Amino acid sequence: MNVKTIMAGIALLGAVSSSTNSPVLAWHGQNFANNHPRRAEVLSRDANLNRRINNNKGDLGGHYGQLKREDRAIHQQERRMARNNGGYITKSQEHKLNREENHLNQQIKHDR
Repeated sequence: MNVKTIMAGIALLGAVSSSTNSPVLAWHGQNFANNHPRRAEVLSRDANLNRRINNNKGDLGGHYGQLKREDRAIHQQERRMARNNGGYITKSQEHKLNREENHLNQQIKHDR
C-alpha cells in the first residue's frame, strides 16, 4: 500500500465517523442509550407515571395539567443528562431523577 491509499482511507473513515447519520454512531448511541440499565429504569418509571396520570385524568383534582408538565420536565431532564454523558446517566443523576419521580408519584396518590 502506498501513502496516498492509506491517507485516502483515513480521510474516508474520518468523514464517515463525523457524520451525524453514520450507521456506526447511530447504532452505538441508540442501542447504548436504550439498553443502559440506569437509564432504562428511569424511563420505565417515567412511562408508568405518565400512564397513571393519563388513566386518572378525571380523578386528579384538577391537577392533570400540572402533573403532566412535571412528568414532561423529568423526562426532558433525563434526556438532557443522558445527552451530556454520552447516552447514559450517572448514579447520582439516577438518584436525583428517582427522588423527583417519587415526589410526582406521591402527588398522584394524594390527588386521587
